[in-house]
Amino acid sequence: MKKNVLLTGGTGFIGKKLTQLLIQNGFSVSILSRSEKENYGDISYFQWDIESGTIDEEAILKADYVIHLAGENIGANRWTASRKKAVLNSRVKSTKLLLTCLKLNNKKLDAFISASGVGIYGAITDEQICDETTPPANDFLGTVCQEWESATIPVHELGIRTIQIRTGLVLGKEDGVLKQLAPLFRYKLGSAIGSGKQYMPWIHIDDLCHIYLKAILDSTMQGPFNAAVNDKTTNTIFSETLAKVFGYSIWLPNVPSFVLRLVLGEMAQLVLTGRRVASDKIEKTGFQFQYTDLEKALRNCL
Repeated sequence: MKKNVLLTGGTGFIGKKLTQLLIQNGFSVSILSRSEKENYGDISYFQWDIESGTIDEEAILKADYVIHLAGENIGANRWTASRKKAVLNSRVKSTKLLLTCLKLNNKKLDAFISASGVGIYGAITDEQICDETTPPANDFLGTVCQEWESATIPVHELGIRTIQIRTGLVLGKEDGVLKQLAPLFRYKLGSAIGSGKQYMPWIHIDDLCHIYLKAILDSTMQGPFNAAVNDKTTNTIFSETLAKVFGYSIWLPNVPSFVLRLVLGEMAQLVLTGRRVASDKIEKTGFQFQYTDLEKALRNCL
């Protein structure tokens, strides 16, 4: 009988790709969704509502693994007080809902794997290379990721192997950051942002999905893992490489920081700051990145 993986956020950018990979590797997939959807093939849909605290318990009872990707898009809207609350609650309350269902049903999983972000290290630009022992920052990004990960601790206390995947900037076809950037660069209107010195730890979506698969298959994996290539990519390097892929050299000046702060408010931190992260821990498990060259990764996506 096929092992079952329960996915939250399964209909999103990463979730869709991960679902395909899991099925290709012999798993059945259950997806928690807010709306009713029709089952097909090895994919089953179950409903939940984070705000009302309801969940179809059959999804948990059927699961051997949980991969928790669900959360409001951090970069979708300006960071008003209500928006910040929604971003945090969507991650923490959803994790607590899953935990409650596990406890009520005395359900033992083979593993609980939660998304997180390299934003845990803070909206800072410096030369430190952050590894999984680097303390979380106390800014908004750091707090969100820290509370998200902390919400998984009680899952671990149930005796369930628990992993947090601290994800960098995800590169993929027709979605993610390239969905916003590609049109500008395609028409030769792209440029670096702010100082251009902020680091952009990135990962190809294929590699990210294989890290999640690795976390399922490798019973020694536990705790946080950075999921990003450590290659010194700054915003300037990223922008110049993206322009090169489209066949030209950047001719426009950097977008001034003050312009982005006027347009985006506090959310401008997402593009104006960035730290390097180490990938040693995930590589020591035997995982090998398929994409470590930024230009090749971008060409594959575009």
